[in-house]
Amino acid sequence: MFYVKLLTHSLTLDPIHFGPNLHSTITKLTKEACEGRPLSHYGYVVHVIDVSRENMRAGVVEYDTGAVCYDVKYEALIFRPFKNEVLDANVAVVNQLGFFCKVGPLKVFVSKHLFPPDLNGVSGGSYDASSASWVSEDGEVRIREGCGVRCRVIGTTVEEGNVQGVGSINDEFLGLIDNGDLEG
Repeated sequence: MFYVKLLTHSLTLDPIHFGPNLHSTITKLTKEACEGRPLSHYGYVVHVIDVSRENMRAGVVEYDTGAVCYDVKYEALIFRPFKNEVLDANVAVVNQLGFFCKVGPLKVFVSKHLFPPDLNGVSGGSYDASSASWVSEDGEVRIREGCGVRCRVIGTTVEEGNVQGVGSINDEFLGLIDNGDLEG
């Protein structure tokens, strides 16, 4: 789920940034550019841990603008969900096809076909449109916006600007874990 990786980022600095605080400027601009950005091969950059001086090489001057291009190597904390990983999530949207839940930057869709039998609307349970929730056959389980669920990730895609997945709650120990009430 979370891991540390050494990554590279190309950074162009205008001459106004040159001076005794060059390394802190490069660190600040690298954090601003990279944190919160999904990378298609690695996952979602949660935090830039370190931009070390040892990994920073001399930049290349662009002769027409005077700007300098640096290839900055930085250590980053990456969030990447893997197939069959079990995650605790908050339900964000519920509709007649299933529900969307969020785990940090990851948005997971759980289809009604991946619900347990007592909740999927086929052999029991149903979607209640008036309260926008899925209700089990016995009425004990109610999945609605704001509640917590434990789901298994079936597949994920990490694209530029987006981290999405498909999940299931049709297994032992999966499903509703918090009904979303603010009471103790």
